[in-house]
Order: sequence, then structure tokens, then C-alpha cells
Amino acid sequence: MKISFLASHGGSSAQAIIQAITGGKLDAEPGILITNNLDSNIYTWCKAIQFPVFHVSSKTHPDPIDEDLAILALLQEAETDIVVCSGYMKIIGLETLAGFENRILNIHPALLPLYGGVGMYGDKVHAAVLAAGDAESGATVHIVTEHYDEGPVIAQSHVDVLPDDTVDALRQRVQETEPGLYIDCLKSFLIGF
Repeated sequence: MKISFLASHGGSSAQAIIQAITGGKLDAEPGILITNNLDSNIYTWCKAIQFPVFHVSSKTHPDPIDEDLAILALLQEAETDIVVCSGYMKIIGLETLAGFENRILNIHPALLPLYGGVGMYGDKVHAAVLAAGDAESGATVHIVTEHYDEGPVIAQSHVDVLPDDTVDALRQRVQETEPGLYIDCLKSFLIGF
């Protein structure tokens, strides 16, 4: 089973999953990582450890359909079985979605269906949780579909929202749960694959 990745910035979950694979804690093969951001920490990290990384964006492929087809081709050439999104900030094209139907996973920093959808990402999510006065937040791993953050939920982590929480503090606690949640989900997902 080969896992490839889409990431835009830090890619902390991708890093944790790659390390779990290479460390023998996740029974899978690492594939490739595609980023739309050459200035990202994940691109630098992949280069440093000599992990196969590719840049595909509107800069390399101005036509969105060409960009989508380029991503699909790279994933297929790498013999990818499962695609993991790790802070990927682009909408995945219809060709890639069709080519990997029910095999693209994403992690979202809230308890979906709450605080999902277009425009709800990163600190905007945590600020919305705090503004609503919620007692709990967490992260959600779900299947990616053409409807933003609406795919079937696989699993969620839960953290308490504390009375004196800031966006930074809440983000940190939610992020601490994400790598373990993702790895546990992948272990279960691979059993049924």
C-alpha cells in the first residue's frame, strides 16, 4: 500500500506519517509529495531528507484542468493507493477526485460538520470556535469529495476549550492530536483497503 501526499505549508501530518512509515510504525510505502508552494517548510523538509517532492501549481500549469491532470499523472506514476492531504490549501480537481475516489483523506482542525466549508481554515476555524463559546473542539479526518469538507467522517479527536483559551493555545492543542489521529485512521483504513 503506497501513500502519497498533497501539502501547501508546514505539512506536519505528512512529516509524521512519512516518519511512521520509515520507522516501521505504519505498514505502508511512502509515495511522493506534491506541493503548490516552493517556499513551504514541507518542500524544504522533503528536499533535506531526499523524499520525492514535486511542485505543481498555477505557476507551473496556468490552466486549472492541466494542473489537475498533472497532479493525477504524478500520483498514478508513483503507483499511489491513498492520497493524504496535509494542510493542502487548494481545491482538488475533478479528474484527481475521480482517479482516487474514496481514497483521498483530509484532516480539518474542527469537529466537522461544524466550522467547515469554503473560507474555514487554520486560525479562522479556531477563532470561530472561541467566538461561539464551544466547550469542545478537535480535528476530523474525512474522505475528500467535490463538496468542501463534506465527505464522510472517518474519525475525530477531541480537546476541551478552556475558559482562557486564545486562538494560538487552541490551535496548538488541536494540532497536537492531528498526527496520531491521522496515523490511527490510516492503520484502520489500510486494513479495509
